[in-house]
Amino acid sequence: MSKKPVKKDNDVETTGHSWDGIEEFNNPLPRWWLWTFYACIIWAIGYTIAYPAWPGISGATKGVLGWSTRANVAADIQTAEDKLAPINAKLEAAELTQISTDPELGPYATSAGSAVFKTWCAQCHGSGAAGAIGYPNLLDNDWLWGGDIENIYLTVRHGIRNEEDDDARYSEMPAFGDDYLEDAEIEAVVNYVMSLSGEPKDASVVEAGSEVYANECAACHMEDGTGDRSQGAPNLADAIWLYGGDYETVKETVTYSRYGVMPSWGNRLTEAQVRAVSAYVHQLGGGE
Repeated sequence: MSKKPVKKDNDVETTGHSWDGIEEFNNPLPRWWLWTFYACIIWAIGYTIAYPAWPGISGATKGVLGWSTRANVAADIQTAEDKLAPINAKLEAAELTQISTDPELGPYATSAGSAVFKTWCAQCHGSGAAGAIGYPNLLDNDWLWGGDIENIYLTVRHGIRNEEDDDARYSEMPAFGDDYLEDAEIEAVVNYVMSLSGEPKDASVVEAGSEVYANECAACHMEDGTGDRSQGAPNLADAIWLYGGDYETVKETVTYSRYGVMPSWGNRLTEAQVRAVSAYVHQLGGGE
């Protein structure tokens, strides 16, 4: 059995707890620690009064000083916009075709357009603008609606097949599998289309497919399959495919059609930003 410890007259009071006969002294905290703790409490109360702190249903308390990180950021943005206002005004007034040749506007538009592209366009077209399945590559010279800067500007400003801009570029491919063509006709025309830029899956039906193509497809894609940019009809003879050029993918396209949508950026970006990103895309390598 353990002995109960003998308490001396000058011993500090214990907390009253005992663990296996071991007791804990109730030593007071150091004065410097207590005063620091009290000072922190006073400082915290003062902070919550002076600055935004306590969350509410629709916002936080504003604080008596009226300090706001959002207001500071807005002020910094406004300062930057004020500094750029003169060159943005010049960019908005310039002819689109003259932007790249202007020694001041050319570098500025490329730099500003790069920032706009990385913020708003890279999600679909990729950070390097090489595109993805269903999203056009902006580095090559294969353009659905034209690759000169005026057409790029129109595409960026108004978008494609969206319902928010009355001037959006619009075209629609019919779903030929929707009681329009027989399965055999679809298979034939798919093989014919594949023969325009490569090897068909079944060469024996290419001739029959050419007749279907002439009757149903040539009005948009042209008789030689080179497409029509005024309608956004892709070139089928250059082996560049937006959704894929294998047999099954082309068949799916003919059967169910495609309906890619691009938003209108004219109501999201300023005129200067639209022009800048148009100039940036145009100089990437595929612009005409």
